[in-house]
This record gives sequence, C-alpha cells and structure tokens, in this order.
Amino acid sequence: MKRIYFTVTNDLTYDQRMHRICTSLAENGYAITLVGRQLATSLPLAEKKILQKRIHCWFTRSKVFYAEYNIRLFFFLLFKKMDAICAIDLDTILPCLYISRWKRIPRIYDAHELFTELKEVITRPSVQKAWMKIEKKAVPQFKWGYTVSESIAEEFNRRYGVEYKTIRNVPLLQPLKPVLPRERFILYQGAVNEARGLEYLVPAMQWVKSKLVICGDGNFMPQLKKLISDYKLEEKIEVTGMLSPENLVTFSQQAYIGIAVPEKEGLNQYLALPNKLFDYIHAGLPQITVNYPEYQKINNLFEVAVLLEDVSPKRIAEAINNLLADDVLYARLKENCLKARELLNWQQEEKKLIQFYQSVIKP
Repeated sequence: MKRIYFTVTNDLTYDQRMHRICTSLAENGYAITLVGRQLATSLPLAEKKILQKRIHCWFTRSKVFYAEYNIRLFFFLLFKKMDAICAIDLDTILPCLYISRWKRIPRIYDAHELFTELKEVITRPSVQKAWMKIEKKAVPQFKWGYTVSESIAEEFNRRYGVEYKTIRNVPLLQPLKPVLPRERFILYQGAVNEARGLEYLVPAMQWVKSKLVICGDGNFMPQLKKLISDYKLEEKIEVTGMLSPENLVTFSQQAYIGIAVPEKEGLNQYLALPNKLFDYIHAGLPQITVNYPEYQKINNLFEVAVLLEDVSPKRIAEAINNLLADDVLYARLKENCLKARELLNWQQEEKKLIQFYQSVIKP
C-alpha cells in the first residue's frame, strides 16, 4: 500500500477539507498520515481511517513559530517511510520540498489559497516579500498540484507555468436533518480573519431586522468583539466560537440566510471559491455574497445567492432586509440550493481527486 504524508499547520480538529481528502484516498487504497500541530487548546483527535500526528511547538505565532514548526516537521518526516508527500499551502512547502528530494519521491502542492495574496500578508510588505521568495523558490519545483478554484489555478500558471488541477472544497452530500423551528437568524460561518468583511457586516446589523450568529474564530476576533461593543450590538450579534463539524452542520440548517462578504483587497479573496459558499448550499440556505468571478460562475449555473457589487454596511443591510422580505425570491433560491447540492458535493468532486493521485502514484 502506497504511503502519502500530508502536512498542515493547524491542529487537525476542524480541518474538514483535509479530512475529506485524506479519507477519500484511504478508502481508495492509500495509507495516509496527516500531520499538524499540537496546541494547548487542542481537543483529543477523533478516530479516523487515517493516521494523525500532532507536533508540539514552543512558539505559537509569527515567524518564530513558522521557523520552529518547519524545522520540527522536517526532522519528523526525515525518519518516516513514505512514497509521496503533499504540502498544504506555503507554510509547510519547504520541508516537503527538501524531504521529497532526500527520499526521491513525488511531491504534490495542495494550495488552499493564494497565500502570498492574503490581506494579512499583502498589508505587511516585509512579510509578503518573505513569502513571495518562498513561493518563487518552491512552487515551480512542484510539478503536481491542485487548488480550490480555476482562477487561482490560472494565476499559478501565469506566475510559474505549472498546470494545477482544480478540486473544489465541497461538502459530503448528506441528508438534511429535521430541525426545530427557531427565530430567523443570519449565519456567518468560517474563519474570523482579516479581509472577511466583518468590519462592514457588523455595522450593517444596525439596520437589519434579524439577528446575526457568527460561528468561527481567527485573527480578527479581538477587533470583532470591539466592533460589536462600539456599535452596541451585543443583543443582535452572537459569537459562538468554533463548533465541531457535526454541530456546525446541524446548526447551519437552523439559519435563515447565510452571508459572506469578503473584501477585494488581496487577490486571494477575489479569486477564491471558499467552502462556506458550498456549506450554505448544502444547508439549503439562500446566501448573500459578493460578485467576484468564481461566485458569479456558480450563481450563473444555479442562482443560489444575491450577489453584491460592493460591501458597504448600507448595501449589506439593504440586501439582507430585501431577502428577508421577499418570500418569492427566498423560496426560489432555497429550491435552487436543494438542486445544486445534488451536483456540487464531495461524492462528485472526489472522483477528480482520485484520478489525480492515481496519475501521480498508483495505489
């Protein structure tokens, strides 16, 4: 059985995409090990069809963490037997590059995002310069790779001439669960990070005739809590923190509308096709989001969302209130979600994943 190692910098608990990918490969004849990091807050790992390993670091943030983790990861991988290795994003790409050379095995790049174009990177020139140096050094040496949207794959091709596949971050198709009716609320789920438009969404809630629930965590959490306090919206906005994938699926089906209003700043946001778009579809939730290329492609095919040209607080509030009031539009979008989820699901997408890995290394 061929052994493949996957490397990430998170603690594995909430990484639904990697668990889907690794489980699919394990079910198709590969022996999979997923490597992440151990945090003080890490929950016990759930039993899976794959091996999971966490690496402990003394440092937890900034360039010191990345340096420590990459060194520890390199030496951890050095003494493991494997037939291929896959780096998830730039923050683990160098150890995978050096290990693949040392062991003379295929190396694969799985780009969840265009890392050098994240807002938290581009707004710090010295940080972006460092990551661009790593990207320019490593990515051209990864012949095999895939990413989450056609637009990002095209950008990699423009920069480095690599021909990466597109494997979208879509959920496993599961039956919708019966849920108890509750007060209508708007759902934001996912990373609470910079460039997610939360500084526009929070003030928009002043004029919205419903409650907002935010499920997630991230580097923007202190600013988020301050915004809620500054606008005196504690009674209107609830922040749950991270929910387990199972609980999040159930909770999202209780919502009335899903929302995602990422900024354009940073090419990654503009070209991305994030998982929350598909998560809302699978929950049967009409959504309000942005009119960026990849969102537009999906909406042209299925019409599951109201697309915004700008994310000003007034425009966001107007769009939410209009959808809350328009029962005909809401019913049409909801019905389209239920149809779209039958086609946009992991059972379909994993076929491309398996075909890709079989072209690199036979199980």
